[in-house]
Amino acid sequence: RCVARCPDPRSPGGVTGGVSGLLHTPHVGLIRATLCAASVLLLAGCGDSSRSHSASPGGTLVIATTADPDLLFPPLILKTQARQIAEVIYDYLAVVGLGMNTIGDAGFEPRLAESWKWSDDSLAISFKIHPKAHWHDGVKADAEDVRFTFAVYTNQQLASPMADELRNIDSVTVRDSATTVFWYHARSPHQFLDATEMMILPRHVLEKVPADSLREMGTRGPPIGTGRFRFRNWNRGSSVELAADSGNYRGAPGLRRVIWSVAHDQTAAVTRLLAGDVDFYPALRRENVDELKSNKELRVMSLPSTEYGFMMFNLRDPNQHARAHEIFRSRELRRALTMAINRNALVQNLFDTLALVAIGPTVRVFPTTDSHLPQIPYDPQRAKAILDSLGWIATPPDGYRKRGGRELAFNLLAPSSSQIRMKMAVLLQEQLKRIGARVRIEEMEFNSFAARLRAHDFDAILWSWNLGASATAIRDTWGGAAARQKGGLNYGSYENATFDAYADSATSTTNLAASKRYFTKAYSLIIDDAPAIWLYEPRTVIGAHRRVRTGRMRPDAWWFDLGSWHIPGSEEIPRDKVPGVQ
Repeated sequence: RCVARCPDPRSPGGVTGGVSGLLHTPHVGLIRATLCAASVLLLAGCGDSSRSHSASPGGTLVIATTADPDLLFPPLILKTQARQIAEVIYDYLAVVGLGMNTIGDAGFEPRLAESWKWSDDSLAISFKIHPKAHWHDGVKADAEDVRFTFAVYTNQQLASPMADELRNIDSVTVRDSATTVFWYHARSPHQFLDATEMMILPRHVLEKVPADSLREMGTRGPPIGTGRFRFRNWNRGSSVELAADSGNYRGAPGLRRVIWSVAHDQTAAVTRLLAGDVDFYPALRRENVDELKSNKELRVMSLPSTEYGFMMFNLRDPNQHARAHEIFRSRELRRALTMAINRNALVQNLFDTLALVAIGPTVRVFPTTDSHLPQIPYDPQRAKAILDSLGWIATPPDGYRKRGGRELAFNLLAPSSSQIRMKMAVLLQEQLKRIGARVRIEEMEFNSFAARLRAHDFDAILWSWNLGASATAIRDTWGGAAARQKGGLNYGSYENATFDAYADSATSTTNLAASKRYFTKAYSLIIDDAPAIWLYEPRTVIGAHRRVRTGRMRPDAWWFDLGSWHIPGSEEIPRDKVPGVQ
């Protein structure tokens, strides 16, 4: 749902980029740009699905990825690589549609559930399992599988990171072999999303496994799902191979095989794409685009992402958390620093057309986001005047400002693993120097960087969030004391009770228009308070071989419709034809 995912050190800008991210789950249960850049870039939801589709599975798609999945047992999945693979092996009851609406059930697309019906009091939803659905071992899927899945996800011994997201579900019962019913404690805008957060598990395979052994079973046993691809093999550290489930209840997929091939790093992945060793890589950097465009066998696509990057201020003293930060406690000073940053120039310099300037702690693709949110303007002269009024006076010979003998200086943490963020740190340092603020860049490897973040041990830090399919993560990422007590992600310790109230209203109303109004009020307030400088909203940039006909891609999941992709028989190459794979 509101998956607030931490940056990956190897992908563009140190962000997930849709392929090599790690889902960040600091407490149990947190898991939950419309820019026409150039003629080669495609908008989300577009692809080649309109081209002729082969009548039976054909072709092999090899996807480059920069990390092995952690495991393929859905309740315990943390890595994006694992999510990509598991979501085409297993099925949800239904999935969020391309419109990215998560309020009610509007726009959701059926998967294992053929249909659903709400109770008159909206405190129960019954799901009808597709009558032709079977597990990959041939056993018929039924309502008991759904009830069993809920029991596994909420089992305390297993400790699934998804368990807390299911807390509003009181129970799951079986009405008949084809019908399962979700019963809720209370009405909520996201009741339907709650019920469709679980990848449904095969009861006949797992029900006899003791609860305390499920975690081990999940790492050992071959995954058996109802999805359009079935597990074939996993050569750990090298590749994961799936084969078409040709008799699938949703129809045979267009591809014969899909292989996730592990490359050592981003450079190796691009090299393999250019050499024709892989067909698809969904985390290109700006410097790769021209090289790929010059290769007639490859094409470049992009789609909006659900990610935003920012420079976050720590509003608490990193050495004494009970005390306010000596510099950043001042709202006016934070606003002055924001005015000093030419965000348009910064994004153009680093991303060209492959990112937009961020508009706040949200992204444009959500239906609850007003893409015209008022911003603190770029105005360095006004920034200087504000600092003068606050008593921060520029002093010779270098022009850095001081007040009461203290210099206007702070440390900025940046991960050495991210070229984009290292360059961004230097540009921010240069722009803030012009108004008399000294920025000392602290470069460090990613694990140390992330540890400092979690410990709130920083003055300022370059960070990003990937929000997944929903905007509701705002309460955890920027909420006040109550959210922090639940283990939230507000590492900069921003607090504003009015913001919290608007965010709560935005995420609790069942009316989309009202939700957007409340979100707009919350975003406007936090933008004015400037606990961070909202920097960039990157696009997911994809390189693909032209023989691959892609389907629909959702902004948070390019693999959303992988079953519809195909390779025409006339364009197949030797690796497409594999003995024993139908």
